[in-house]
Formats: sequence, structure tokens, C-alpha cells
Amino acid sequence: MDTNGWREFAAQLRVDSIRSTTAAGSGHPTSSMSAADLVAVLFADHLRTDVADPRSIANDRFILSKGHAAPVLYAAFKAIGAIDDEQLLSLRKMGSPVQGHPAPVPEMPWVDVATGSLGQGLPIGLGMALAMRLDGAPGRVWCLMGDSESAEGSVWEAMADASHHRVDNLIGIIDMNRLGQRGPTMLEWDGDTYVRRAQSFGWLALEVDGHDVDAIDETFRAAEAADGPVMIVARTEKGHGVTFLADQEGWHGKALDAKQAEQAIAELGGERSIVVTPSSPEAFKPVQLGELTAAPSPTYPEGIATRKAFGETLAWLAGHRPDLVVLDGEVGNSTHTEDFQAVAPERFFQMYIAEQAMVGAQVGMQALGKTAFSATFGAFYTRAQDFVRMAAVGRANLRLCGSHAGVSIGEDGPSQMALEDLASMRAVHGSTVLYPADGTSTVKLVTAMCDLEGISYLRTTREKTPKLYGPDEEFPIGGSKTLRSSAEDRVTLVGAGITLVESLAAADTLEAEGTHVRVIDLYSVKPVDAQTLRRALVETGLIVTVEDHWPEGGIGDAVLDALAQAGDIAGRIVKIAPREMPGSGSPQELRDWAGISASRIADRVRDELL
Repeated sequence: MDTNGWREFAAQLRVDSIRSTTAAGSGHPTSSMSAADLVAVLFADHLRTDVADPRSIANDRFILSKGHAAPVLYAAFKAIGAIDDEQLLSLRKMGSPVQGHPAPVPEMPWVDVATGSLGQGLPIGLGMALAMRLDGAPGRVWCLMGDSESAEGSVWEAMADASHHRVDNLIGIIDMNRLGQRGPTMLEWDGDTYVRRAQSFGWLALEVDGHDVDAIDETFRAAEAADGPVMIVARTEKGHGVTFLADQEGWHGKALDAKQAEQAIAELGGERSIVVTPSSPEAFKPVQLGELTAAPSPTYPEGIATRKAFGETLAWLAGHRPDLVVLDGEVGNSTHTEDFQAVAPERFFQMYIAEQAMVGAQVGMQALGKTAFSATFGAFYTRAQDFVRMAAVGRANLRLCGSHAGVSIGEDGPSQMALEDLASMRAVHGSTVLYPADGTSTVKLVTAMCDLEGISYLRTTREKTPKLYGPDEEFPIGGSKTLRSSAEDRVTLVGAGITLVESLAAADTLEAEGTHVRVIDLYSVKPVDAQTLRRALVETGLIVTVEDHWPEGGIGDAVLDALAQAGDIAGRIVKIAPREMPGSGSPQELRDWAGISASRIADRVRDELL
């Protein structure tokens, strides 16, 4: 396009943003209008994509990190022929894929990831850029951000990681329109400060008038020629192009009524029907890995820490799955992702102490077809919980491993103890939560995670645990294992991971006293094996759950939730779990203190059976 063409296209984007939000009666027209010139030049002349094949790995990717400006994205989709005008005007309507914030629902394949929780686009874009580089794809990732979201720490985590990894195919654009939701942003139009900050993180920073289409085109060309990550700081006006909206407070998230819309559209020159054909993506030959080493799966004739078995399983899977990538939060010698790094260093990504950037990049990688695992201490995933939540909104497939769970980590103390992780991961929509107790179950569950849809979380243990299962044992998702059972059982102990080991030892003690005990390994915490639990309650009359996790939301509540949906049954449920804030101590001392050691479990069962 030429100058006039870009201007006309930008005007159409503004008009259609107004039309769609007015039809919806809600939305963000003014935030869309500030970005219209940037989007117009990008989609017309710089974004290389095949509209008919939106999942092609050859395509450039566009992430609207300021997801509230979805109307301008949908207006661009209309112009390139992805959606029609009727769909555009279904914005925010019940059942419409044209949602209030972009989401990759099946009817909207041109959206790669869900956005709307600010500060997430750049970390996700980093993951996409790394995945493209891994495949040898020539595409770029364009990430349009709002200026308000630059206050989010995740933005700067991503900038540090992008510089460290020397990505040269990631271009961020800050739509510096000065106004946030409730008034001016932190820096308003102080573009120099944005530039200096970006430069300090090792990025090329370029300033541009965000309404000068010729200058935008020149800036985009300069960004495309750069040999590192680029941040474009574009000075814009919220509501640009309409006199009563431009740079005016009080219009954020407010649709125009019919009369105001008519006036605004007239000032913009009326409706248009411009059609844009994006540039075709570059043809390329994907990078082929060398011959993979299809070694047999790990077997464990003796005990091993499940965190170690996790790392060894990933290393084994590296020789079978070229799509497998692993991200680490600078704890690879504890989570044992270093085992994967040793055999597949090109598919291992060290993200350092930046859990938000780690999970965000993981979302970006899976969006481009990678089977992506990340690992850190279970406690530290709380730093990235919003990314996990949004990944579920975006139908992402994430595999997360949280190690160092519960008081059993010992002397490091409560700041390192994951005691909330099962609850937080169970609460994620469509999630799978797994908790292996030995090496064999870890191998089988990690392997199964590779093909699971949605968010899956594996909880691993710091200490070595004994061998419980042979190499041929299977662990279906949603199942459980009954390790001890008899017709005379008076109580069922339900544990997972380390508390399964303690429960088995408690059962030995109680059996020696003549009390028959059933023991269930609840390795699948979500989905849970309701049928086995119901039968155990009916047959024994008492279920005692034992967990190294706060009593809220963990194994005990998973059992209660399952039984609550099982119809009319009689029996008692007792939950054993840490209930006071722990301190430092040896793992055995802390389990004893928390009431989840074998001796304390046995004591509690005796009390309950009196």
C-alpha cells in the first residue's frame, strides 16, 4: 500500500472498531483506535501469513498483548478475509467466537493464544520466537502491547530472557497512548524512558509517531533488519481520529451510543470495504534433528527420588520425541531437567529465576506445536499462576513439574515448601494433577503427560522413595492403585507420593497389631478414581487421607469431592495434613510434627477406631 492506502485502511479499522463495540454495547473502541495505524501498516505490508493456513509454522505471528483492543484485531481479520462483517458485529455476543478478549477457540484459528491479562504477550512471543528458531522458520513474532502493561514484571522478565537468548525475530510494539483505565499511565508520553529501559535490557529501541504511517513503515523495516530483539515505542492518542474522543479521559472500556457512533464514523469519513491480502510467508525447509536415540525406558529395581526419575524420563523421551522441549527456572540440578539438557541441549531453555517468562514462553512454544515441559519448585509456580490460568483460557497444552513438595523437603523451611500447589492446580479448568510415589510410576505418568490435552501438573518428591511397582505396571490417568486389601479391612489409608510410603509403613504396624488396613495410591489426584474410593468407603467404613499439603484443596478434598458425587453412602472421612506453619527440621522430624509420619498415622487410626 501507499501512504493514502494505509491511512484509509487505518480509518476503516477505527470505524469497524466503533461499529462492533456500539453493536455490542460494550468494549474498548478508543484503545483500538490508538493502535489502528500500527495494525494497518503491519497487516498490509509486513505481516507474512497465509490466511487459509493459520497454523502453518512458516507464518509470522501476531500477538495482541493488549487484548482489550480486540475490536481492532477483529477489524483486521475482516479486512484480510478471515471473518465477515456479520461475525465482526457479533462481538461479545453469547456463543460468538469474536469474544471480548482474543481466545483461540476452534472458530478463531487466526488467534494463537489467549490474551487480556496484561503483561503476558511478550513472554509468549518469546516462546514463539524460540520455537521458530528451533525449526529454522524465517518468520517473526510481532507483539503489540499497551503502555500500561509495561508496569508488569513479566514484561521485563521476557526482555531479559530474550536478550540472553539473542532472539532476532521478536519485535515488540508499545502503543504509548498515555491513558490507562482510570487516567494517565505511569510514564504517559515519556518515550525516552521506555527507550532507555529497553536499551538497558539489550534491545534495539526505536521511537516513532504512531499515527505517521510512512514513519511506521520505515520503523518496521528497520526492526526487520535488526540482529536482535526490537522494541518500538509508538506515540499515539487514545481515540485518535475523532475530536471528542482523542486523548480524552473517561472513555476507557466505554462503547459509543448510536448517535455518538454516527458522529464519530462521519468524522472518520464513513464506512469502507477495503480488502487486504497479507504477504505470503517465506518458503523454508524445517530443521531436521539428527538420528534420535530410541533407547528403552528407564527401569528402577531400587528406590529413587521421583524428581530424579522425572529428569531421566525426559532425557529418555528426548530420543523418541523431536517435538519435546524443556524449560527450567534455574533449578535444573534439583528438578533434574539437567538430564534432558545433557542429551538435547538445543531443545533445553534456561529461563532463570523468571517463572512468569518461563511459563509464558512455554505457552508460546506449545502454540507452535512443541510438547513443552517446564519445571521448578512447586512453591514457585505460584509466581506464574496467572499464566497457567490464562493458558487454560487459551486451550493450551502445558506440562508442569513441581518438585520439593510439602514439609518433607526438610531444612530449607516453609518458603521453599509447596503446600498449596495441588489446590491451585486442581482449580485450573480441565487440568490433570498427578503425584507419583516411585520411579516406575513417574516414568509412566511423565510419558502419558506428553499426549494429554490441557494443563497437566506432576508433583515430585525431594527424597528417595522405595520401589513399589514393577516396570510392566500401568498407570492410567484417572486411576489409582490398591496396594493392600482384604475383606477384613477396617480402614482405608489414601495417600500419594511420600505419604503413600508413610501410609504403607503405618499399615505394617497396624497389621502386626491385628488391624487390617487397605492402602490406596491416589497417583491421579485429578481426575480422581471415584469408583475405587466409593468401594473403599462402603467396605471399610472409614477413609483416612494423608497428605503433605495444606488440608484445603489437596488429596483430602479431592476424595471428598469424588464421594460427594457418588450418591448416598455412609462412612467417615478423616483428613490428616499439616495444619500449622512449619519451620526447619529434618524431613522425618517435620513429618512427625505434621502428623503424617508412619507412627503418627498409626496413632490417628487407633484413635479413630476406638
